[in-house]
Amino acid sequence: MKRYFLFLFLFFHNYIYIFSDGRIGKFLSNRPCLILHTTGAKTNLERKNVLVFLKEDRDVCIVASKGGSDTNPGWYHNLKKYPECVIQIGRKKFNAVAREIHGEEKDEWWIKMDYLNNGGYEAYQKRTARQIPVLILNIS
Repeated sequence: MKRYFLFLFLFFHNYIYIFSDGRIGKFLSNRPCLILHTTGAKTNLERKNVLVFLKEDRDVCIVASKGGSDTNPGWYHNLKKYPECVIQIGRKKFNAVAREIHGEEKDEWWIKMDYLNNGGYEAYQKRTARQIPVLILNIS
């Protein structure tokens, strides 16, 4: 039941953030959120997802956790096929190019993102056998 209410809360947060065009919902439990605009890998339609992020200089880090599910989120597949995207932080939009990171670079960002998410990503990783991808969106 607790997961159901969490899902419902996140659904409404995402809806409000997207449909207020970034005016409401920039933070979720003191974590910064962005709206990721991608092109659908199968549909070629614009897709929007709200994600927790960490920004350092022109690099924005996001994690394809999908709550520890055994499959990657749709937006991950979209970025793999079409790495050019738009990120929206509040009302500001930026063009970016996505790349998946590995090895030491992934480990460094993983630690930062997990700390930001109060250990949530490590908990998600324990729920699944897949290695949760970490991506960097480089703002152009």
